[in-house]
Amino acid sequence: MDFDDLDRRMRVFETADDYCVLPGIFIVARIDGRNFTRLTKETHSFEVPFDERMRDYMIGTTRHLMECGFRIIYGYTQSDEISLLFHPQESTFGRKTRKLNSILAGEASAQFSILLGDVAAFDCRVSQLPRPEDVIDYFRWRSEDARRNALNGHCYWMLRQQGKSATDATDYLSRMSVADKNELLFGNNINFNDLPNWQKRGVGLLWETYTKEASNPLTGQAVTATRRRIKVEIDLPMRDEYSAFIGRIVNQCLIRNQ
Repeated sequence: MDFDDLDRRMRVFETADDYCVLPGIFIVARIDGRNFTRLTKETHSFEVPFDERMRDYMIGTTRHLMECGFRIIYGYTQSDEISLLFHPQESTFGRKTRKLNSILAGEASAQFSILLGDVAAFDCRVSQLPRPEDVIDYFRWRSEDARRNALNGHCYWMLRQQGKSATDATDYLSRMSVADKNELLFGNNINFNDLPNWQKRGVGLLWETYTKEASNPLTGQAVTATRRRIKVEIDLPMRDEYSAFIGRIVNQCLIRNQ
């Protein structure tokens, strides 16, 4: 059997599970840290429940993913996760989910490891969302999850610092409502509403255009050049205002492609 025949026969097994996102369907990839509780709380002893170094590493990793070859119009990170919204016309690798999952997980793992100075790993899964409303709901979901995680995290680590074991703190919080958890913090001189917004809402990254002074390389004449850069939104809106914020990003992208 010559090589070409062998190549065709064996590639069938390699690509048997290839699935592609259909044209017109929005792609959102979610990249999650693997065993990050141990990595950040035991191996490296980051501050609890939040650490600005961890926040900045996640922002740096999100920025890298937005610049690594895909057309990504919005990035969002909270805790140890990243969500990426692809341009509706993105067609790299034929929109194969296998490629998207493997490359994004690999790029995130490599970049975060460089920033941390230690080995870290991420996984990735792709959501296929048929309507702009589904995209808005997706990011609203992750934003609400950030708020829930922040409330639980502050309560949990406060109880741990007061001497409760991990099991007792978890069990204690499992019986409490959201209002009870807020009261628990308030009774210990922590007003949840006054905590930094990046802890409660996550951080957004999006592209913006700006102008800068430049010179024509042929004539030396001063000109104004338009460039693109990533803007970091450390103070995201919440609830309906956040839904409107995501809606504007999606609609602007759709209008440009009409």
